[in-house]
Amino acid sequence: MIKEPYPSKLLSDATDALGSLPGVGRRSALRLALHLLRQPSENVHHFADAIVRLRDEAGYCPNCMMLCDGEVCPICSDRERDHRTICVVESIRDVISIENSGQYWGVYHVLGGVISPLEGIGVSDITANELFARLAALVADGGPQPEVIFALSGTVEGETTTLYIHNHIAGMPVKITSLARGLGFEDDLEYADEVSLGRAILHRQPLKI
Repeated sequence: MIKEPYPSKLLSDATDALGSLPGVGRRSALRLALHLLRQPSENVHHFADAIVRLRDEAGYCPNCMMLCDGEVCPICSDRERDHRTICVVESIRDVISIENSGQYWGVYHVLGGVISPLEGIGVSDITANELFARLAALVADGGPQPEVIFALSGTVEGETTTLYIHNHIAGMPVKITSLARGLGFEDDLEYADEVSLGRAILHRQPLKI
């Protein structure tokens, strides 16, 4: 007979659910489950409802692929932002990091990942084609020259993705720049402090391939 690790299957199931989250080990999951058990019922229901609503109701902006509650994200719907300057990032976390720097007033394009053959992520798995279509529309409207800022990580996968996109837009009348280096952690925006990230944006340079 196999002995159950916990005195309650309900506790075991809750621990398993919390332990499925990235970065949450078994012991941490148990502590969280016991913490929730001690909270008022309305607090726990609010917690659970917020997560369910996020999963079921949140969508993605058709312009930039950013998470949004409505049809278009607040950044793309903001008329005061520079819609001809597009910062290309890997994930939603990167948008949040750049926004927290307070130094950028353009818009974004979230690729949803980087090209990584070892992980089975190819060109069709990121939103590069949507970016190409956005740039083509901006060029066709005859306005000021658009700018594309590459803000991908300095990893092999990030550089590969940057090179792929650059090769597709190099012949377009588009200014192509990248963040100033020196962010550390292989230039992962998630770990960059706001001051360093803000400086990297302000002192961006022409992209050199």
